[in-house]
Order: sequence, then C-alpha cells, then structure tokens
Amino acid sequence: MTAQETLQVRVVKKQTEAEGIASYELARLDGAALPPFSAGSHIDVHLPGGQSGGLVRQYSLCNASHESHRYRIAVLRDPASPGGSVAMHDSVHEGDVITISTPRNHFALHPAQRTLLLAGGIGVTPLLCMADRLARTGADFALHYCTRSAERTAFAAEIAASAIAPHAHFHFDAGAPEQKLDTATVLAAPSPDKRLYVCGPAGFIDHVVTTAKALGWAQDHIHLEYFGAPAQDTSGDQGFEVRIASTGKVYPIAPDVSVVEALRKEGIDILTSCEQGVCGTCLTRVLEGEVDHRDMYLTDEEKAANEQFMPCCSRARSKLLVLDL
Repeated sequence: MTAQETLQVRVVKKQTEAEGIASYELARLDGAALPPFSAGSHIDVHLPGGQSGGLVRQYSLCNASHESHRYRIAVLRDPASPGGSVAMHDSVHEGDVITISTPRNHFALHPAQRTLLLAGGIGVTPLLCMADRLARTGADFALHYCTRSAERTAFAAEIAASAIAPHAHFHFDAGAPEQKLDTATVLAAPSPDKRLYVCGPAGFIDHVVTTAKALGWAQDHIHLEYFGAPAQDTSGDQGFEVRIASTGKVYPIAPDVSVVEALRKEGIDILTSCEQGVCGTCLTRVLEGEVDHRDMYLTDEEKAANEQFMPCCSRARSKLLVLDL
C-alpha cells in the first residue's frame, strides 16, 4: 500500500464560523493551483508535533469543488475528542505552514433526479460542498441542517446569501417544535431516482438511516459519513493471531492492542489516517478467518462478505486472520 501524497500549505485565513467552530483556508506556498477535488472529498491534516509524531486527522473540504486556489475546512472544538480538534483550535494559526494529504473521496455524489442532504452539526462540511455543486448544476435537492442553536450554526449567513438558499432548511434543537426536523416526512416516498446523504454525530446518522430503511429506502441509495466512531465495549476482547500471506509469518494480537499497532511493532506498516475505522485508509483484504467488524466505513453487505476489514479498529472472531499483505 503506497503512502498518501502530501503537500505543504499555508493557513491564509482562520476565522470563527459559529460557537466552537473555526474555519481554515489553505493555499499552496507558491500560490499555484491545488490538486482538484470532487464534492464529498476530505484531506488528512498533520497536526503540530511532526509528520510522524503528531496526530493526523481528517477534515472534509467545504468550499466549492471547482475552486483550485484554496481548500477550506471547518473544525468543531471538542474537548472530549482524542486531541485533534483542540490542537487545531489552539495550535494552528493564520500564517502557519502545515502538511496535508491530497484529497480523496469516499463520500461521492451519485447521479439522481432528487438528492436529500441531511447534516447534523459540523457534519454539514461535506454536504455544503455537495449542495454548492448541486446548485451550480441546477439539480433538484434539499439541504436539511440540524444544530443545537442558531449560535452554533456554521456558515448560516453564507448559505443564506448563496444559490443554496432556496434549497436550505435550518432546524434548531433550541427552536420551536414546528421548525425541528421531521425525519419521516422529509424521507417519505423513497424511489429509485432519489439519493440520501447524511453526515453528523453517530446518533444523528443512526436515527436518519433507521428511519430511511423503515420507510423503504434501498441501502445502496443511502450514503453516510461518520466524523467520529462511537465508543466500543472492549471488555470481552480476546487475543488472536494474524498471518501475513506474503511471508507466512504469524504474529499475536493482544486483547488490548490493534492489528495496526501490533504489526507496526514488527516493522510492518499499514497506511492509516483516522485510526477509528471512519476514513477507510487502512482497508486490508482478508484471505482467511472471520472478522469482528467495528468500523463505520464498510457497508453491511461488505462486512457480511468478510473479504476486507479495517485493522485500525476491527478484530477477529476466529483464532486466525490471514491478511493479503
């Protein structure tokens, strides 16, 4: 597996977008065009501390996908997170030079006669880029943006002043009952020519997806992206072994150590990024054994096929996994 290409960029603008949310505009040091990206793409950001020693976190690009002079990301400060958002808010400033990856897209738009975009909080970032793309192409779509309050709603004024405005609906937890999201009504009448995209906290996504499936939405017309994995109960974790197909060598995986960590100590590096089972970077083919899937990236069908897994977080139900490494 080859490493993701990286480049250095300057933070040309940092500003507060809402309570607890800051945006960062990134540009090349020489002012040249950045690599192109499509709506739904994200980049890895290497946070202060060094490219190998510092944290690496993923952030969706929320500016228009036709722009080549900048990337823009937005970050919610979350003190309960493993440190990425706090480092972004406290240690990354306007004028700083940081390392990022080139964009990649695991959350791409698909052709549809009507597209529904449902955002929970900071989950609006990839959907904002999608909404811009749909508006520019004259597509039929709606953006439903749910937040705790108007004060915590990033890009509200920008949305209201853009071509997205006629398609945008704001829903506040602190607002009147009649303006809150009626998920069942919004998702009513599913059809083969409709697509649903949802991004936000795990609870929000699970609610939307459960409602959609109950209303008859087909699994392959529901597209989702988690920005953080929910906590796992690891109290019953057992040790197992991993065999590397190319060498035949077998390595033990302790109950409290991930496959990625264990193999890294043996000099076998698997490309990772989020290390939470969200981004898909470490996707690895499984040749033998039964996987205990714990990621938020693979679909239910892909998990059932038992042909690939995320070694950053998933484990084994069998005593041995044989990996295509």
